[in-house]
Amino acid sequence: MKKTIAPFILLILALVVASCHTRYVITDITRTRIVVDERYDAHPDAAAETFVKPYQHEVDSLMMPVVGQVSLYMRAHRPESELSNLLADILLWSGKAYNESPDFSVYNMGGIRAALAKGPVTLGNVNDVAPFDNKIFFLSLTGDKILELFSQIAKRGGEGVSHGVELEISRDGKLIKARLNGEEVDTNKSYRVATLDYLASGNDGLSAFNYKSDVRSPQGADDNVRVLIANYFRDNSGKGLVVDGKVEGRIKVVN
Repeated sequence: MKKTIAPFILLILALVVASCHTRYVITDITRTRIVVDERYDAHPDAAAETFVKPYQHEVDSLMMPVVGQVSLYMRAHRPESELSNLLADILLWSGKAYNESPDFSVYNMGGIRAALAKGPVTLGNVNDVAPFDNKIFFLSLTGDKILELFSQIAKRGGEGVSHGVELEISRDGKLIKARLNGEEVDTNKSYRVATLDYLASGNDGLSAFNYKSDVRSPQGADDNVRVLIANYFRDNSGKGLVVDGKVEGRIKVVN
């Protein structure tokens, strides 16, 4: 009996494996943000609503306050994007609260976990974009290490960098040209950089940060990056401004 069953089982397994093969392959993926709200719940569960209601009120009181407005839909993508540019600029803007004047800033694409829809921005939206407990971090690097850092950014196909950074990279991830605030990088000069504490430890392939000096790593609750992002939106809202983001050629992929 065993001799007749075993070949039969092997035959079935072979057919199953063969049926999994296909000539079709994924050639492209697109995505957008879909707001999930009551429109997608035509038949609400009354018992579930009763259970959730007291918790929903508490969560909404924390996450629903509006801190500002954005003028367009923004998501993160390489080599640069409206959202990654904005977040890097916010790090630079935050320097004044610490009496710091960074030459530029770096915000990693991998740390941006959501998009921003056009219109009101709530604290919950900010939390979705920056859900980690990353703190702002200030450090100094010599010019040769700045070029090394830019080469590592090129290898990754781009990261969030602040206004004033101009990088040209090849399609295979090589740094071709780098300028900072309109000038060539001086290898003998020291530059001040604002970034996240996560990146300052050399993570995400940006090991040039391991050569940092004159570090400043504030660790208070208000030093969390998402708090600084919310502060930026509040500051603009108080001035009657809608926050904008632009792709302006900070990182260009060239042949």
